[in-house]
Amino acid sequence: MEFLLYLVLGACAGVLAGMFGVGGGLIIVPVLVYSFTAHGFDPQILTHLAVGTSLATIVFTSINSVLAHHRKGAVRWPIVAWMTGGILVGAWLGGMTAATIQGPMLQKIIGVFAILVSIQMALDLKPKASRAVPGKAGLSIAGGVIGWASAIFGIGGGSLTVPFLTWRSVPIQQAVATSAACGLPIAVSSAISFMVLGRHEANLPPWSIGFVYLPALAGIALTSMVFARFGARLAHSLPPRVLKRLFALLLFSVGLSFLV
Repeated sequence: MEFLLYLVLGACAGVLAGMFGVGGGLIIVPVLVYSFTAHGFDPQILTHLAVGTSLATIVFTSINSVLAHHRKGAVRWPIVAWMTGGILVGAWLGGMTAATIQGPMLQKIIGVFAILVSIQMALDLKPKASRAVPGKAGLSIAGGVIGWASAIFGIGGGSLTVPFLTWRSVPIQQAVATSAACGLPIAVSSAISFMVLGRHEANLPPWSIGFVYLPALAGIALTSMVFARFGARLAHSLPPRVLKRLFALLLFSVGLSFLV
């Protein structure tokens, strides 16, 4: 039954990611927190376990996404290359930062982030293209900041990278594609960070590698890769504004529940 839950969670996360263009981590982390709580995992580590597991699943889902965008020629690979250096350092530091935060406080931080994203989606707030793409140093610094924040929140960084690239005058289709490519190094570096930093925790459940819970990783990865394509097709057949506002309401509810 537990593994079935993770299969269903992966399917839901994949559909939502495909429909709304946001990383499944915004859904995976809260559901894993509730699931791990129900299973009686240690409250001090279960949030870290949820974040680390979410990041590990994004490694698998992002591969399909990157390949699809690359076939369409939409990925700005020079931007990806220079952001990746900063991302690798930032994601590792983000994992270290998350490891120092108590579990309940980490839940509140994630809750605030979910509420902010929900407001952005509900009001359709987007930065205007006002500046050119920065140089190599600027891209590396931006990658570091995005990688650091993404590791703390357990996401692939799309909700941060896309607005940044749009603000820097990258067309939206290329911004989404380039963000997807940046999500892979974020997920890989962050997941490894959580594995290493959690390896000495005494209260980890069986079948864990540090702060990554393997049964959840396997179940979510199996279905999310398939259902993300279905979600992308569904997005073209339903009113996008209504969908975004419904998803924003869901995220707001999740964030509020984490805070209270």
